[in-house]
Amino acid sequence: MRNIFHAGLLLVLAAPIGCFPSSSTSDTSASSTSGSDDATPRETVGKTTQNVLDLEQALSEGAVLASTKIESKNPLMINAEAYRTSVGKIGGMGVEHAIQLRNAQSIQDPKPLTHEVFMAEIIKKGQPDGIRLPMLPYYQEYTWDQKNQKLVVVDFPARIEEREKQR
Repeated sequence: MRNIFHAGLLLVLAAPIGCFPSSSTSDTSASSTSGSDDATPRETVGKTTQNVLDLEQALSEGAVLASTKIESKNPLMINAEAYRTSVGKIGGMGVEHAIQLRNAQSIQDPKPLTHEVFMAEIIKKGQPDGIRLPMLPYYQEYTWDQKNQKLVVVDFPARIEEREKQR
């Protein structure tokens, strides 16, 4: 009788587990497609994006190149800053590798990539073999630097200011 009770109790306790959303990695796109003042925080850990803006356009909308240094003096913020910096660098390395593969397969001299060609041939937005970059915080976005032919991260200070006003 006790074994039946324990088995029933175990089933009752285990049943609700399937009712909660899974914590598995999922693909999401950044809600912002431009440098708007969207100060809504977004989940970053375990999330990915294929949203890459044009650097020149982002700079004209108020973006600034993100720092790649860990400068925080606050011991609680060092880990968050290290994560943000590492995610941007790792995303750039993956894109650089994909560009090298593309260039190696080209019979002719590879042409510089415009933002449109970069999105179509490297990121391959919406395709199963496309590159999925780690999600950045709400105030940062990936951008394509056409002049230097590399992926860079930019900050949108207006988003940070807007978020501070909301608090």
